[in-house]
Amino acid sequence: MTEAPSRPTGPRSRPQRKREALERLARDNDVWVATADATGEPCLVPLAFWWDGEAVWLATRDTNPTGRNLIASGRARLSFGHPRDVVLVHGTATVLPREKLPTEVGDAFAAKDGWDPRTDHPSYVFFRVVPQVLQAWGTVPEMAGRTLMRDGEWLL
Repeated sequence: MTEAPSRPTGPRSRPQRKREALERLARDNDVWVATADATGEPCLVPLAFWWDGEAVWLATRDTNPTGRNLIASGRARLSFGHPRDVVLVHGTATVLPREKLPTEVGDAFAAKDGWDPRTDHPSYVFFRVVPQVLQAWGTVPEMAGRTLMRDGEWLL
């Protein structure tokens, strides 16, 4: 887990939080992925990811709960960072079997994580998660303006 950041003296500006959120997406290695099945049963797992500048790419087996939930609902909630410096993404997910995955995406994912799902068990598939809502906050004073993206569009 990442170390807790030092407490700022006041709330960060929304442009600063957007910049830091994008830096986190580019730099972090893992993300908490929350999904639910048709009955509402939640599933929360950490997964490796790669950010391409527009979407978060995940890889997991299509036979496990996260994979099944993403295929069925096409929705995910992703949590990056530490509880005192969180980036929360609500996104829509599209499944891509590895045979249809663009080579450059698979190569970038493997280079970032050091693991290539394309060469692992055949049940691994990729998911492209496009952010619809992005929120970033670290302190109570930042909560009021935490939504930085809505309906896939930046608000600033």
